[in-house]
Amino acid sequence: MSDGTDSGTDSKDLAYSPGFGNEHVSEAVPGALPVGRNSPQRAPLGLYAEQLSGTGFTEVRHLGRRTWLYRIRPSAAHPPFLRTANGQLRSAPFRDTEPDPNRLRWGPLPLPGTDTGTDFVDGLVTVGGNGDVLRREGIGIHWYAANRSMDDRVFSSSDGELLIVPEHGALLLRTELGLLGVQPGHVALVPRGLRFRVELRQDTARGYICENYGQPFRLPDLGTIGANGLANPRDFLAPVAAYEDRDEPVEVINKFGGNLWAATFDHSPLDVVAWHGTHVPYVYDLRRFNVLGTVSYDHPDPSIYTVLAAPDADFVVFAPRWLVGEDTFRPPYFHRNVMTEFMGLIEGAYDAKAEGFVPGGASLHNMMSAHGPDRATFDRASAAELRPQKVDDGLAFMFETRWPVVPTAYAMSAAHLQPGYDAVWDGLERHFRA
Repeated sequence: MSDGTDSGTDSKDLAYSPGFGNEHVSEAVPGALPVGRNSPQRAPLGLYAEQLSGTGFTEVRHLGRRTWLYRIRPSAAHPPFLRTANGQLRSAPFRDTEPDPNRLRWGPLPLPGTDTGTDFVDGLVTVGGNGDVLRREGIGIHWYAANRSMDDRVFSSSDGELLIVPEHGALLLRTELGLLGVQPGHVALVPRGLRFRVELRQDTARGYICENYGQPFRLPDLGTIGANGLANPRDFLAPVAAYEDRDEPVEVINKFGGNLWAATFDHSPLDVVAWHGTHVPYVYDLRRFNVLGTVSYDHPDPSIYTVLAAPDADFVVFAPRWLVGEDTFRPPYFHRNVMTEFMGLIEGAYDAKAEGFVPGGASLHNMMSAHGPDRATFDRASAAELRPQKVDDGLAFMFETRWPVVPTAYAMSAAHLQPGYDAVWDGLERHFRA
């Protein structure tokens, strides 16, 4: 969109600029961007110049994140924020349960009933996490489930950037920098501190969120892979400037220090007319991931499927791909590792599980917990004909983190926590003969 106070929500109304981590430049009104100066004495068109910094001022240049905003009113013009209810939203450090070495699995988070109106913020439920939100390290893992749009509400997290992974229902994110359309099979990255509104394009919506408290996600280094492969920078799409010029009450909710705070503005804070910088939101189609794998034998480590990486977490996708390895057990092998794995399923089935792991569900395999294919999958894969096989009947992902994830009390007592998950490995018989 180039301007507007009442933009539509169809895909034709969305405009994007490609490239991850690049300097982006966008204006909704010609002449809104100053030429050659970030903070001129008088910004064009009577706008206010404001900088949004996502990293420290002296961060090395290629890692720095900041964006200059040219807006109708400065962000400083607002009343005090007051504490508001957190609901089921939690932040690190997580101490209401003990770290649990057991393997855990959940069914889908129930969608809100038709007798209640639940928007994106109201529908946030925390699974667990690690680190310390005040030290800006670690992650929080959340579900969301909603049945109405955020009418006259805006949200942001000062605690970390939000990687939103829809599983059911498309969303329109109205951000300070423009519009992002995201649907199941896509992910959206909203930077730390950026304000946005979530509008539903269908009756209900559900998905997963990784709140990254630490250094921002970036594309992983390719090393010996070379110049091409995995996620391509050109496929990450940033919005084109769009603004709201509304003089009416808007509730602005800020997640700060692990709690929710709210203030009622007398105008919409989504009033940025032009901007340029690197601290910007993106949307990415997971099916554009350029999967690499073996063409001889053995099963590659899941790191080969990394879309985004950060010191405290990686985001991995198991996208459609060919399996061609000879004399090789095709599904993921049995393993224990120092990383903690939280897996979710967007659609279809996962090739390492026969049943129980369904779209909207999740599994948590904490540090050094043994896991891998269930018995039915092991038996089938051990006897399968090793011909080229296309895996295209599912789309799964993983939040992988270097620290154990401590689940919340809600997650450990939820009705959709599956009892007896360990039983999927029952019956793995002894076959050894000396």
